[in-house]
This record gives sequence, C-alpha cells and structure tokens, in this order.
Amino acid sequence: MKAVIKFIKEIEETTIPNINITRSTDGTTGTATFIFENPSIFYNVVSPQTEITGMFLIDEEGTLSTKDVNAKFIQGKPKILQAIYIIKDNENWDRFMRFMERYSNENNLTFIRA
Repeated sequence: MKAVIKFIKEIEETTIPNINITRSTDGTTGTATFIFENPSIFYNVVSPQTEITGMFLIDEEGTLSTKDVNAKFIQGKPKILQAIYIIKDNENWDRFMRFMERYSNENNLTFIRA
C-alpha cells in the first residue's frame, strides 16, 4: 500500500504539500504543519457527503489523522489548505516519521534541516 494523504475518504490528495516539522527540545512532542497550495481537493465536487472532516495520513501501518484543517481564501476563492498534526510522544513521533519516509520516497521529497 502506498502512503497517501486524504481529506475526503474516497479521494487522494494529489497536490504535494510543503511540510514544516518542529520538535520540542526534549524530543517528546512536535508539530507538523502541512501547507497545500491549490490542493486538488478544491477542484473535486464537494457535497455534504464529501465534506472535509480532517486530514488523514494513510500507509501500510494504518491511519494518522488531525481535525485541525483550515482553508485560506484569496479574492473569495480557496487557495491554500493548511493542516496541523500534533505529535504527542516518542512513539507517535516515530510513527509519523515512518509515514513521512514512505510518503517522501513515493513523491521524491527531500528533507532540509533548518
């Protein structure tokens, strides 16, 4: 199974996000901010049945999710979708990084340390 990001259960998000990851000084918690410019989900038909209820990071191990998703509008049109995933402990951090490694490999992404 390939690593994918979804906002609606049946529809894979094809736009590759810019992802900023921060980690606490003690390494136990962190935040991953996903920024999608012109995400493909904005161009799919959205109805009450296809409502965006969160961001779902899906791979062979299962699903990580967040409900912290916001749209930014420019001149009245949706332009940016931002999702924040909170990493709560070392186990969750390791799981998130395994997802990111799979997602990065499949989408030719590179990690750039700050």
